[in-house]
Amino acid sequence: MLGSMTQSPQKSAPPNRPARAGMNAQERQQLNAVETQEWLDSLAYVFADAGDNRAAELLEELDHYAYFHGAPITFKQNTPYINTIDVEAQPEYPGDPEIERRIRNIIRWNAVAMVIKANKNSDGIGGHLSTYASAAELLEVGFNHFFRGHGAGQDRDLIFYQGHASPGVYARSFLEGRFDEARMNRFRRELQPDGAGLSSYPHPWLMPDYWEFPTVSMGLGPIQAIYQARFIKYLENRSLKPKGDAKVWAFLGDGEMDEPQSIGAIRFAAYENLDNLIFVLNANLQRLDGPVRANSKVIQEFEALFRGAGWNVIKVIWDSKWDELLQKDYNGAIVKRFELLVDGESQRYAAFGGKELREKFFNTPELKALIDGWSDAELELLNRGGHDIHKIYAAYASAVQHKGSPTIIIPRTIKGYGLGESAQARNVAHQVKKLDFHTLKDLRDTLELPLTDEQVEHLEYYHPGPDSPEVKYALERRAALGGPIPARKVEYPHPTIPNGEFYEEFAKGSGDRQVSTTMAAVQIISKLLRDKEIGKLVVPIVPDEARTFGMDALVPRIGIYSPRGQTYTPVDSGSLMAYKESVDGQMLEEGITEDGAMASWIAAGTAYANHGVPTIPFFVLYSMFGMQRVGDLVWAAADQRARGFILGATAGRTTLAGEGLQHQDGNSHLQAYVVPNLKTYDPAFAYELAVIIESGIQRMYVDGIDEFYYVTIDNENEVQPAMPSDRSHEEIRDGIVRGLYRLQRSALKKPKLQAQILAGGPAMGAAQEAVTMLEKYGVAADLWSVTSYKELHQDALLAQRHNMLHPTEEPRVPYVAQQLSRENAPGVLISVSDYIKLGADGLNGHLDRKLWTLGTDGFGRSEARKELRDFFEVDAKHVVLATLYALQRDGKIKGEVVAQAIADLGIDTERDAPVLR
Repeated sequence: MLGSMTQSPQKSAPPNRPARAGMNAQERQQLNAVETQEWLDSLAYVFADAGDNRAAELLEELDHYAYFHGAPITFKQNTPYINTIDVEAQPEYPGDPEIERRIRNIIRWNAVAMVIKANKNSDGIGGHLSTYASAAELLEVGFNHFFRGHGAGQDRDLIFYQGHASPGVYARSFLEGRFDEARMNRFRRELQPDGAGLSSYPHPWLMPDYWEFPTVSMGLGPIQAIYQARFIKYLENRSLKPKGDAKVWAFLGDGEMDEPQSIGAIRFAAYENLDNLIFVLNANLQRLDGPVRANSKVIQEFEALFRGAGWNVIKVIWDSKWDELLQKDYNGAIVKRFELLVDGESQRYAAFGGKELREKFFNTPELKALIDGWSDAELELLNRGGHDIHKIYAAYASAVQHKGSPTIIIPRTIKGYGLGESAQARNVAHQVKKLDFHTLKDLRDTLELPLTDEQVEHLEYYHPGPDSPEVKYALERRAALGGPIPARKVEYPHPTIPNGEFYEEFAKGSGDRQVSTTMAAVQIISKLLRDKEIGKLVVPIVPDEARTFGMDALVPRIGIYSPRGQTYTPVDSGSLMAYKESVDGQMLEEGITEDGAMASWIAAGTAYANHGVPTIPFFVLYSMFGMQRVGDLVWAAADQRARGFILGATAGRTTLAGEGLQHQDGNSHLQAYVVPNLKTYDPAFAYELAVIIESGIQRMYVDGIDEFYYVTIDNENEVQPAMPSDRSHEEIRDGIVRGLYRLQRSALKKPKLQAQILAGGPAMGAAQEAVTMLEKYGVAADLWSVTSYKELHQDALLAQRHNMLHPTEEPRVPYVAQQLSRENAPGVLISVSDYIKLGADGLNGHLDRKLWTLGTDGFGRSEARKELRDFFEVDAKHVVLATLYALQRDGKIKGEVVAQAIADLGIDTERDAPVLR
């Protein structure tokens, strides 16, 4: 037998009961009502006598019994459309509600004033009013009672703020004295001559002492928060960080959850038992253009989704005023009406108020009886739970105490809450940047602020003074919770890193062994893992491709991280390559998710700032599935100053024989080029790779430079040469890091024709072969290794800029122009790359003559390497042709020589260009 059978509930005869067969419909209905009430009374007795847990046990037993007897029970992932936490279970609110209300009012006003003033001073500068208006209570309860700052040590919380709510966060910092009026006046004006500004959204690159996580573009916050929470567990289980009670809070928008990244990893969070993760999903029912789910209830959709994924779900739908009605609603009429609501209807009530609510919601005799004697003004007080600090506090308190799974809190709010008829709950709420004078005066009166009409008209901020009760209270609460937030502090012990001798074996070459640069990368990582100083800090990350990249040998040695350890015996146990999972495993094997693995890499790459632990992540992925798929997350990594290495394995358009269009990478370097602080390299040899990694670790983790590295490595096995010995290793190392060095000079003596061949990565073999072939045509070709076209181009652009700004000074000469000058490198210039031509073409205009480029523009094909290189015209014969043609254009040889070479080389002149096929 494959497994044991579980014991089924024993079938028993049903008890005696009145026969329904002879009853008419009315009699059956009466009996059903009596029977239902008896069951409810019995359950009420159990609740009163034995408590909630016993009632739950009985219901579970009944569920099993009914299922076994074939009852057609519909599976439901939803609970009723009411608050999860019963009013009787709410804890006492610990703060001063009145003073907190005044604080919220001050912050609301200043946030509005800041955005409107910015647009008044510079029309169209933008900013958002409505998101913070809906989230003020959600954030303020956290600021006053839950969010722990740096002073809390290991218990410090990490908070992903809803990006469009940034004005409210700035306004709180203004109240606390962290920002002055001048800085508030520079919202979205970061290039003003009078000092620092405030970035549009959370951007650590622009405000490195303030923001920690970029959360716009939307959808990236949720997946990053999940993997940040997981990385905290990873650090703790590997004893790199003392265990604490830190939480990761992510404030999200309901419209934002349409992004695949928002929900793509929620099952992973539950599988990892991330009870240190709390999502607060601000359900204001609106996205940018209108309702999120006008014809249904988005809160119920999210509840079903997250409950199904294994999350603890807490709904905060109705405020305390509704409790009055619910407590006297003995027949459940209101709950039934709640179930009939759709979000489009709810939006109307928020926009049009008590009269609309009376006419359209309380539309049955039972419901009308519940509000008998209520005025429209009293109905206006029936608010949404996300604006009730008591309900919010109860939800937060429950979430931080919950164990075993992540929690999502779904508070129901109103977008543009309190902003008047022009914005509150309107479809245009997100785009509102301005409010008229009348609306601003009404807002001032609603917020009870001592501002004159003139001050309102001039959009003056209100600050009650540093000695006011409001400021003292706010600062006292933050002091009790560990200090001001947001705050980014970079404090970590700088590691002792291996020196040049550590990498010496790679400078010696591989002897007779054929080794790909992908395998060389694995060898370097493996050696780093053994280093007694930084080995524990190395974090290998793979998206279910360890064997593809030759990293499977690391698994039995360092183990794959799993919070559960290994609860089974693997099928390959006993072998040298046995699959090993462990609680303190070092490798992060993320499964088939480049986005998840990249989010994991970001968590590791920012640990130096977020946790004071300078982990060194190596994310090894299919290069084609790298920049193309995770580009938005790479940009987010750059924004938050992540550090580490992304290794694009099996790189190049022609090295991945047989895989074809979707797998063959010829464009990732161009995609990586656009990220300002991402250094990109395409090494051809193992010693180049070693130099790049050594330099990167030094620059990032010792020198503290906020940059990271994208390095492509290929899967073509070949003998790895030793570092050239005709010059000092320091000179070659300098050239590798700067992007270019001469690999070898031509052996021809006194040649009439000369050329300089530039190649890198997988294209190096064709270039080496072409150098030999060109000798038959009397061409002496020097060979140059290009490790980074981006480094060369950036250096050239900086020199060009300097010269333009300093026209009377001696012009600077870019590094590439120095190396490839006619005096140092005579003859024509030819570049061959396994990537598209545009990368090398960027050097044209910075050299003293034209650079002729070959590259792999077009879609890949399933073929062998030889045929692929012929197809893309980057093999040796096409390098020869390009060189001869360049010499013809330079007036050195005649066209007939080139034509004869075309015939000799067997090149088809009539076939379409690869980019067209």
